[in-house]
Amino acid sequence: MLLAIDSATQILSIALHDGRALRAEWSLDAGRQHSALLAPMIQQLMRQAKTDREDLQALAVAVGPGSFTGVRIGVALAKGMAAVADLPLVPLTTLEIVLEAHAPSRYQWPLIATAPAGRSRVIWAKYAPAGDAWVLRRPAEISTWESLLAACKPPVTISGEISRAGRQAIETAQQAGAHIDLPPATDRLRRAGHLAEIAWRRLRESQAARPYPAADVRPVYLKSPG
Repeated sequence: MLLAIDSATQILSIALHDGRALRAEWSLDAGRQHSALLAPMIQQLMRQAKTDREDLQALAVAVGPGSFTGVRIGVALAKGMAAVADLPLVPLTTLEIVLEAHAPSRYQWPLIATAPAGRSRVIWAKYAPAGDAWVLRRPAEISTWESLLAACKPPVTISGEISRAGRQAIETAQQAGAHIDLPPATDRLRRAGHLAEIAWRRLRESQAARPYPAADVRPVYLKSPG
């Protein structure tokens, strides 16, 4: 069993995946209550899924970019749990998790994966579909939504967490004739179930005798330009 933890933004998501099927998942908008909610949520999810800590074979965690506090809380808890039990800890970035909900073969336009950065800013990166994979075309950065839309000329698809400022900027651009597609809300949600799927794939692909040591996992933070 693998426990996946994503507390990198206001959306708090955890999941249990046995390598074949998603056994349990819980996602909610936690605001700034990550420190109070995360550990009790994990305990409750494991209890309801009839899973003990001894059943865990690995963990996975979202390492950012995102909220400084949210990332730190999730990474610290995941590292502690993995270290105590000597389990692999697979790190994934928030934008990699966003991509998992979108099969490249379904898209012709570039995809902009996003996560909130606070103060009406957005973390984003640009990807292009190439067969069954997404290819990074512009590395992750922080900007305003207006700067994002100016830098990535439509047509584009935008997915991930979209703030109120983001919605306003996108609606204004669409009203001006820009071709911007927003996937359904269920696809835009960054889910720990997707994190778990990627983590299991990477564990299976690893050739290391002791893959993904917890001590090697580090948060990923971005600095604003200037």
